[in-house]
Amino acid sequence: MAGDSAIGIHDLSFATTEFVLTHTELARHNGTDIGKYHQGIGQRSMSVPATDEDIVTMGAAAAAPLIARHGGDGIRTIIFATESSIDQAKSAGVYVHSLLGLASATRVVELKQACYGATAALQFAIGLVRRDPAQRVLVVAADIAKYEPDSPGEATQGAAAVAMLIGADPALLRIEEPSGVFTADVMDFWRPNYREAALVDGQESIGAYLLAVEGSWKDYTEHGGRAPDEFAAFCYHQPFTKMAYKAHRHLLNYCGYDIDEDRVARDLGLTTAYNNVIGNSYTASLYLALAALLDQAEDLTGRAIGFLSYGSGSVAEFFAGSVVPGYREHLRTTAHRAAIDRRRPVDHARYRELHGHSFPTDGGDHRTAAETTGPFRLAALRGHKRVYESR
Repeated sequence: MAGDSAIGIHDLSFATTEFVLTHTELARHNGTDIGKYHQGIGQRSMSVPATDEDIVTMGAAAAAPLIARHGGDGIRTIIFATESSIDQAKSAGVYVHSLLGLASATRVVELKQACYGATAALQFAIGLVRRDPAQRVLVVAADIAKYEPDSPGEATQGAAAVAMLIGADPALLRIEEPSGVFTADVMDFWRPNYREAALVDGQESIGAYLLAVEGSWKDYTEHGGRAPDEFAAFCYHQPFTKMAYKAHRHLLNYCGYDIDEDRVARDLGLTTAYNNVIGNSYTASLYLALAALLDQAEDLTGRAIGFLSYGSGSVAEFFAGSVVPGYREHLRTTAHRAAIDRRRPVDHARYRELHGHSFPTDGGDHRTAAETTGPFRLAALRGHKRVYESR
């Protein structure tokens, strides 16, 4: 049966924005002690989108290297996970499908459940591959985290896209069968249709996250999952990187362990390297943690990695993956670091200008300045239609 074959992440690539705002610059403007950002929330900078980039341009830029390496012939499904959708009806993945030049014999959908959406996409993709092991599924997670200026959430903003190719006999990570899930109806973070910026209750969100850690782990163990000591590392959704540490301490305490800070650092230390300079990327965040871990660890061959995916509102899932022998030959470490290093710093005034940018809603012809240097750009909004260009 197809279910007997290993299925998981065959390849992974990410992209982020053209610009970056350092937390030093943010603190200089608002008079905040930089320690509140660097140590308090564990963030050093945040990716800032240009006026001609969005979740589509980032998603296509993240996915293009996968198509260049593997081709698109085996891809029959694209699942686009986001909570910063650009249209109430049309999937952002359809634009990505077009920009990548993929075959018309493809299904494309968009998934939403706050920051959890990409994990739902991953699990749905595994089901499709189990049904037909010859196909591969392209999962794209892309988001722009945006909060009101001078609000408590402002310092946690960010933007990125992660693209993953899901298939049988994966080259990077086999996803294991047991999975623990959890849902609770809470209003910790939400964005009504009439708002561009999200609303968040910070303390409520932390409490909801920790409750979801307990619930998803409990369900995971009840379905035959691994014990905590079996994992080489843990990847958590990181709305800010210190939240991962808070969540992991909570998990260890819930499992009856004394909190050993050396152990916590060993379990998480390598997973925050990308998120702490990109900021919160919502659906992409957990998989940026995985990329950082794989790109930096000396050798994880055959080792188990734990994943805690959390999406406000709230839905969570705990699952595990085992690292495939030879995985290092398939990593994109140099390209990932280049994606971060290529960002151009902006001062606070320019950041505020970019933050406040929005298209008019009159259906006119509104072109965007060519600010980006990446492979795809949002060229205009014309007759209420987004127009994209490839370079």
